[in-house]
Amino acid sequence: MDILEKEKKLLKLEEELKSLDDPSAIKQITSQIKDYKQEMMTELNAWDKVLLARHPKRPNAQDVIDHIFEDFIEMKGDRLYSDDRAIIGGVAFYKDRPVTVIAQQKGKTTEDNIHTNFGMPHPEGYRKALRLMRQAEKFKRPIITFIDTPGAFPGIGAEARGQSNAISENLFAMSDMEVPIIAVVLGEGGSGGALAIGVGNHVYMLEHSIYSILSPEGYASILWKDSTLAQKAAEVMKITAPDLKEFNMIEGIIPEPLGGAHHDYKKTFDSIDQTLDQALQSFNNKTAQEIKDQRYNKFRSLGFFQRFNYDNLKGVIS
Repeated sequence: MDILEKEKKLLKLEEELKSLDDPSAIKQITSQIKDYKQEMMTELNAWDKVLLARHPKRPNAQDVIDHIFEDFIEMKGDRLYSDDRAIIGGVAFYKDRPVTVIAQQKGKTTEDNIHTNFGMPHPEGYRKALRLMRQAEKFKRPIITFIDTPGAFPGIGAEARGQSNAISENLFAMSDMEVPIIAVVLGEGGSGGALAIGVGNHVYMLEHSIYSILSPEGYASILWKDSTLAQKAAEVMKITAPDLKEFNMIEGIIPEPLGGAHHDYKKTFDSIDQTLDQALQSFNNKTAQEIKDQRYNKFRSLGFFQRFNYDNLKGVIS
């Protein structure tokens, strides 16, 4: 039984609680709900994490921006083609400090998701993000990004307008930025579409988010020619926050409330807020060169190199 099936039972208990008037009965059901939440959130597998990361009620980037930042002024357009609603960005105050915020935006309804292209940016979205990042560097504002996308949009129009080039331009530019970049994975972090705003000095993941080279469905389709094996793929891909932390791909895991981020927005926002505050303070006394060097060394240290011994192939090939 996956996490969403378990959640159905939880919803029934919560509905039952709303109909009660007797204090003792309310106390009993409340205790049952707490115990069941604890039970359902233990020993989650990778596929459970995928489902939680994609949960339709999970807080999106706009929710986070509205609750954590002050006086957010959105800026639109890439000054070349159009505005992409899958990426929102602008200037805001964070604890009285001006910052640039860039985020991938998903909707919560079908209409909203169509409007935001289900969080899959076009090249104009990445060019808008790059424009805002360069502006932030000019005015020495820290950059905070929120990642939540299954991947960059792979449509013909997006490819014709330079999707891969837009992503690579962002990777190149972010690697050389002289201001701190803090990235947070809210839900899904899919492939280059996520990395295009994810080259951060510090990268964090919400507890039940995922970060991967592509979706489990895509991985299964390529490796096993069968997208229905997505659950198996999720396990072998190592895409959960604990997996990424073990590989030193991220700096930390942001805890979620019991049941997942969608069960208590305020606790989720408070956890993100605390993490951002600590991360930004760590760069208060850093020079521009030190900030660049830290980011460079972080990404250069990922993975490992092992020289292949061709002598092992003697007798195998001629």
